[in-house]
Amino acid sequence: MFPSSRSMVIPSNPGTSQDTKIVVYQALIALLQDACTMSTLPPSDVNSFQLALEGHRHSMSSESVVGAIVDSLKNRKILLEVASRLRLASDLNLRTALGADEGRLVTFLVFILDTKSMEDSILMLEDDSAQCFMDVVQEVLDKGFLMAPEHSSKARRLIRKLSESCERLPSALFITGVSGREEHPTFGGGFGDIYRASYDNQVVALKHMRHFLRGAELRRIRLKFCREALLWKDLHHPHILPFIGIDRESFPASLCMVSPWLEHGTVLKYLNDHDRQNVDKLLFEVAQGLEYLHSHNIVHGDLRGSNILVNKDWSACLADFGLSGFSDGGSTGQTSSKRAGSAYWMAPELLAPEQFGTKFSRTQASNVYAFGCVCLELYTGHPPFSELSEVGAMLKVVDGKRPQRPSDGTPVITDLLWHNISTYWVQKPAARPLTKVVVRNMAWPASEQQTSTSPNLNGEVQGQTTDGSVILLYGVFSLFLDTATD
Repeated sequence: MFPSSRSMVIPSNPGTSQDTKIVVYQALIALLQDACTMSTLPPSDVNSFQLALEGHRHSMSSESVVGAIVDSLKNRKILLEVASRLRLASDLNLRTALGADEGRLVTFLVFILDTKSMEDSILMLEDDSAQCFMDVVQEVLDKGFLMAPEHSSKARRLIRKLSESCERLPSALFITGVSGREEHPTFGGGFGDIYRASYDNQVVALKHMRHFLRGAELRRIRLKFCREALLWKDLHHPHILPFIGIDRESFPASLCMVSPWLEHGTVLKYLNDHDRQNVDKLLFEVAQGLEYLHSHNIVHGDLRGSNILVNKDWSACLADFGLSGFSDGGSTGQTSSKRAGSAYWMAPELLAPEQFGTKFSRTQASNVYAFGCVCLELYTGHPPFSELSEVGAMLKVVDGKRPQRPSDGTPVITDLLWHNISTYWVQKPAARPLTKVVVRNMAWPASEQQTSTSPNLNGEVQGQTTDGSVILLYGVFSLFLDTATD
């Protein structure tokens, strides 16, 4: 385990020092050198190890903290191989030395994260150097060795930006052993197909990019793929579809995102097959998943019934994390000029931003509007104004019109729920409630209301994003890194 980075000491300016060489694995090299003097191996072998270690000590010295991090995985592997040959693989002192050195590595990373001027040099890394840097940062994140939340946030942002610049992903995201892929896709999306396969004794879904894409369009879709994977992998909640990993073996020269296969399909299919039973329960679960996303500054950019799945325990899971993006956290909450998504679920400020004095920007407020549309959709099987063309529906919404309360059908929307829906899709974004209020309003049943995992959000009403939000969209979660501050 890494020691706390706060206990480590590094040069005052390790990124630019001309006099101080940076050696990450100082303690490990010293331990191995001492072990050579006490080894019972033949003298010729010991002498060979000593010469090799001296060479490693010089070759593993770096003039920059970025270079030290880039080379750290390779250097650690070399030194651990020497330790194994010296029969120290299970030695407690080896683990202690390794922990001390990797604590130093964490401190170097914290220095980089706190030094804005170093970002440009990191984003200039290419090929294997970029890959190694990403892998180190991802390993530190996965093991929870960054003590401060702001450092974890900065590290994830740095990985996203480096991934976009070099078009690579951290190695830890890749899995092996996917088998039994069906020949033909079960579903098709905007830029990919969904195949059924097996992994680790479970049925999984493979989301695969189509082969016919070329040139700039192919690069654009690859970037979307990377953004979605980096966002999705960090989401862990009972009402969010889990991310298993990335498979690069099922299709030559192509990647697939892997998630559990949910036999019950979309919430729309489930409700159609079960006479619209448990609508309130499912809406409550959707609201919980939405609040979790918002608590992590993430906004689902295409919230609708076809992007909500039903799990094996009959609970709702939000899915499709393809086009996602981070807002700047300012009063405008700008996230992207991209307008992908379905108009039937779009808030009026997205359909005609100029009438609201803003730019096109998905926010938590527009997300709450979409949830109101989902409430109607799950009860009736149709989104608002589905009898109209998209253009006709857009004109109605921008003009402040909303559907009338359904007068027939089973189940019947209660007075309380209809009142709540009316607050979710009010015309002014600032008048819509926060998702913590939505969850409280949607509690079902009251005696079994679950405690939300989301941290408290200040205020009862939200305008456009005030705390920085990611936009989820893909068919739908969308990630626009150029506006990121997280």
